[in-house]
Amino acid sequence: MEGHRTQARASYDVSVVRPQMHNEDFKTRGRGIEPARLKAIQKGLLTLHTLELMATTIYRFQITREKSELNRQLIAAMCNEMTHYQDFQVKLYEFGFRPRLTRWVFWIVGFVFGFGSRLLGETAMLKTGIWVETKAVHHYAQLLETIDWDEETRKVVEKDQADEDGHINRWKAFLEAGTS
Repeated sequence: MEGHRTQARASYDVSVVRPQMHNEDFKTRGRGIEPARLKAIQKGLLTLHTLELMATTIYRFQITREKSELNRQLIAAMCNEMTHYQDFQVKLYEFGFRPRLTRWVFWIVGFVFGFGSRLLGETAMLKTGIWVETKAVHHYAQLLETIDWDEETRKVVEKDQADEDGHINRWKAFLEAGTS
């Protein structure tokens, strides 16, 4: 399982947990974009930002003190989800938007799913991860199809979707192997 590397969506290497960013990667966005398109981008970014907070929180509360491969992978998945959360927070600010004040609700939902599945055991944790990530991949697909993203933001959304697909494959492999 240690050398498990997955190539999702053909052009995205999901073994990269936290892609490197440079100062010149940050831009002011949204100038010259018609208001309806900008509103759709804002709605999509707010949705992704809050859902990634929930995903980060789920993994955070699934991690135990046990020294196991599953915990190592949960830590990596949490880090990856934190990266996604940051991706969308950065994009919100680049477009001149702000995160939802009610995002704490998604933290609570993440806590309930994460800690609740942890109490039910490894199989429940893995099934929760697969279920949540499958919903995320579907949600990403809808947002990619319905929103006219700028090219750089689209690439971030596609990469993050590929990562979610990689998480599904990882948790399925654990289930097939009989967990940690």
